[in-house]
Amino acid sequence: MNATARQNQIVELVRQEGYVTVEMLAERFQVTPQTIRRDISLLQDRSLLRRFHGGVTAPGSVENFAYSTRQVLCLEEKRRIAQLVARQVPDNASLFLNIGTTTEEVARALLGHRGLRVITNNINVANILYSNASCEVIVAGGVIRARDGGIVGEATLDFVRQFKVDVGIIGISGIDEDGTLLDYDYREVRVARAIIDNSRQVFLVADHTKFGRNAMVRLASIGEVHALFTDRVPPAPFGDAIAATSCQVHVAD
Repeated sequence: MNATARQNQIVELVRQEGYVTVEMLAERFQVTPQTIRRDISLLQDRSLLRRFHGGVTAPGSVENFAYSTRQVLCLEEKRRIAQLVARQVPDNASLFLNIGTTTEEVARALLGHRGLRVITNNINVANILYSNASCEVIVAGGVIRARDGGIVGEATLDFVRQFKVDVGIIGISGIDEDGTLLDYDYREVRVARAIIDNSRQVFLVADHTKFGRNAMVRLASIGEVHALFTDRVPPAPFGDAIAATSCQVHVAD
């Protein structure tokens, strides 16, 4: 196993267990504790893990990963999810696309579509889609967050509420075991809530690392989403919570 694959598995294991020791990781991956410590240092520098008393824990519930980290984390999985979503979006549709690196991949996957009308509070989405001459991009007003190009605030809310679109495509930071959708920034959540309320269909895009990830602000229930697009079958008990709703699950192989 190469270092990148090992580090990705370390991150996933920590998210599942909450806390693991260096010795446990060294035994599991059949490498020296020194190798694991180097892995941990790299992952901590990327804000993916936190050192804690001889081991590591998952990041807290109050702050998201850095945007540069989110851009490369599970990138291939996000691209597969985006391609699957794009196949469900017809030409000449009206869309919301909100803040997130997965929705940015969806924007790239939509570059071959024609006649789209896209409303977004994500500067990066606008920069991607404006090169499609047949796509009209409408950018929300508000405060631009320097860290990731997201637009939030009261002006953004007022703008979003003026529209009723065919499909709202939203990302999320975490999904709780009971199906609650969670995020970190309450201002971002308010805009995402407005997108849900003003979309005829809501598509949620979330890779497998979002299941069980903690975040402190509640957005909605999975039952308010028409379709979930992910890269792995949701594990129990997440799958059970989703099965109790009308949400359809699409898995990108």
